[in-house]
Amino acid sequence: MELALKDIRRHLGKFLATIAGVAMLLAIVLVMNGIYQGNIEDGVWLIDNTATDLWVVERGRGGPFNEASRIPLDSYKSIAATPGVARSSPLTLYTAQREIAGRDQQFTVIGYDIFGGESGAGGPGRIVQGRTISAPHYEMVADRKLGLQLGERVPLGTDHYTVVGITSGAVDSGGNPLVYLALPDAQKVQFEQDQRAISAATAANLQRLDKAGYSPEQATRLLPLLSSGNNTINAVLVTLAPGANGDVVATHIRDWLYFNVYTTSEERNLMLEGKLSKMAAVLGLFRTLLILVSIVIIALIVYVLTIEKIRSIATLKLIGAPNGLIVRLIMTQSMLLTLASFALAYFLRDLIAPGFPRNLAFVAPQTAVTFAVMLVGGVLASLMAVWHALRTPAQLALGG
Repeated sequence: MELALKDIRRHLGKFLATIAGVAMLLAIVLVMNGIYQGNIEDGVWLIDNTATDLWVVERGRGGPFNEASRIPLDSYKSIAATPGVARSSPLTLYTAQREIAGRDQQFTVIGYDIFGGESGAGGPGRIVQGRTISAPHYEMVADRKLGLQLGERVPLGTDHYTVVGITSGAVDSGGNPLVYLALPDAQKVQFEQDQRAISAATAANLQRLDKAGYSPEQATRLLPLLSSGNNTINAVLVTLAPGANGDVVATHIRDWLYFNVYTTSEERNLMLEGKLSKMAAVLGLFRTLLILVSIVIIALIVYVLTIEKIRSIATLKLIGAPNGLIVRLIMTQSMLLTLASFALAYFLRDLIAPGFPRNLAFVAPQTAVTFAVMLVGGVLASLMAVWHALRTPAQLALGG
């Protein structure tokens, strides 16, 4: 250890520069660990925090999160009549981008039945200020990431909505904040069109009806049938009756009502194996590459330090120093370099985390695995230098 420290003092600048460089790479790896875990937590947050036993979506679709799902609004009434169902609640969700709190922001709108029992299935959780929605129109609950305050009025479409509740950590799979509205309000915001677009569509429909031979009076009566409505939802949340068999209820809904039915665990797996899987693969690839680059840098630096003191190593051999002493000298330097780099990376990670725009979730076992991989890598990185040092002849110290 003493020999290793003396040699490090001789090359202190190079040693510190290497620690800083490797630490920055490792800090990125640790942050990526947090992004990976945070991405999973955000991706399944809404699924895990929606109180339901079954998710009913459009037939043949993997919705409502991985794929768009559209089912008739009244379908929840048929589902409610299914044996074993205690309650069914309609749900709509979609991504929107509007000017909120003075800047363009992306968020996901959740529309739910606010009178569907308790606070309404699919309603907001983690309310840290205010209350849930109680009025049938023009109230909203928003996540604090949007920067809204209680009592603030937010324009969405042609109406203004009052913020009555603030949530914390309520996000969609992309980390965007959630906004909760009563179901009719959410549908109106989703399907509301610009007045000019409505006028153009109306004129086009009237022209089509006129070409089809309908009189102006008939065309006026038929026009509502050609207009797009807001009578669709994305999913129905099912709460089972006590003692009901979920598999039997799901089979009944699939066979008789022709919908897809998923349990919460199945919906979670759909998300993990669908939308989140590619992101996880990309992050895993980059983490692996950065760790390999870090190990290669450590190997090169330890090798260069060994080459620079090769005559000193030959002198040690000449005076009878055992090979174990030389191996310990090189291994100690490699371990000090690895440990110091990881410690600095850990510090940098904690420095970066508070201001990071996405949720970072750090898991101790994942950090421990990264540390173990780097420790083993540090040992392997020193093997090339050890091999070269052990092959150095003692006569090199005499200029041979």
